[in-house]
Amino acid sequence: MPAIDYYFDILLDKGGSDLHLSVGHPPTIRLKGELVAVDEGPLDEIKIKHLMDELLDPDQNEYFHAYRDLDFAYGYEDKARFRANYLYKTTGPGAVFRTIPSDILTVQQLGLPRAVIELAERTAGLVLVTGPTGSGKSTTLAAMLDHINRTREAHILTIEDPVEFVHRPRKCQISHREVGVHTPSFADAIRSAGRENADVILVGELRGRETMKMALQLASFGILIFATVHTNSAPATIDRFVNAFPASQQPQIRGMLADSLAGIVAQQLLRKADGSGRVAAQEILIGTTGVASAIREGKTTMLQSLIQSGGGQGMQSIDAVLSGLVLQGVVTPQDALEKAADKDSFARIPKVAAALKAG
Repeated sequence: MPAIDYYFDILLDKGGSDLHLSVGHPPTIRLKGELVAVDEGPLDEIKIKHLMDELLDPDQNEYFHAYRDLDFAYGYEDKARFRANYLYKTTGPGAVFRTIPSDILTVQQLGLPRAVIELAERTAGLVLVTGPTGSGKSTTLAAMLDHINRTREAHILTIEDPVEFVHRPRKCQISHREVGVHTPSFADAIRSAGRENADVILVGELRGRETMKMALQLASFGILIFATVHTNSAPATIDRFVNAFPASQQPQIRGMLADSLAGIVAQQLLRKADGSGRVAAQEILIGTTGVASAIREGKTTMLQSLIQSGGGQGMQSIDAVLSGLVLQGVVTPQDALEKAADKDSFARIPKVAAALKAG
């Protein structure tokens, strides 16, 4: 048994999300959003190399020490899987492990809004789940795929680096492909995905204009595409997508995006006010006719007002969700203000302003 499994047991027993190994620091876990040391003594380079190298096969070991960076997934018996990032820094080698639960939470267990579930029930189009690192994008996407797996017959193809959640077939046939193991790159995998008779495709991350354009093309072919982008809001996601291309190609991309976009879920993760864990807040943009026109005409500044007026279609702004969580006492006003899109306006909401003043 690898020695590092001792720390994985601590992480799982305490319900933490991440394990950090760094020279000169004790092993540390992220627990309810806070970093907590789980051993008193700091780790030295020899100990860290031993802990890290035990998990690598010869090819991975050679790659890591040659390129100083490595991503892979590690399965710890039937207890959990971990997404691992190995890196070198000024103090020496280090690693971060993100917990991937063995049991995939359902859309009901996560309490996902009905509009998000309806996006999973589409049969075609592009669905983007966005947010900063550690905001729970993978967990939300896994629940959406699980909903498809439970409710209809389809072929689900995932393209990831590394494969995170492993779905067991229920009603669906499921194919997991890992970049670097089963395919040379995201672009190669997406390029061949259209020939693999998939109804639903998850692209772990859209990296670069080539993968973005191919994802749009597949969505236009009548395939439901899920993907992640590292942006903090729905309007910013549209801008990031379009601005990845040269100016000469942007009108074409805006047109393809307007035609193919089913919706965007921009997610933030906040600590609960009672310290019992964390809660997700989602901004939701649905690809309505009005949204498609704004994208096609390059008027992304209109998207925020379309979200605010689109409650009937299931849209919701992040600030409206955050203010609701504050009024319900789920999160503190200070934490909500930190995540708000329009901080000045958010701070002036009467009950939020009163809570901030009282706090």
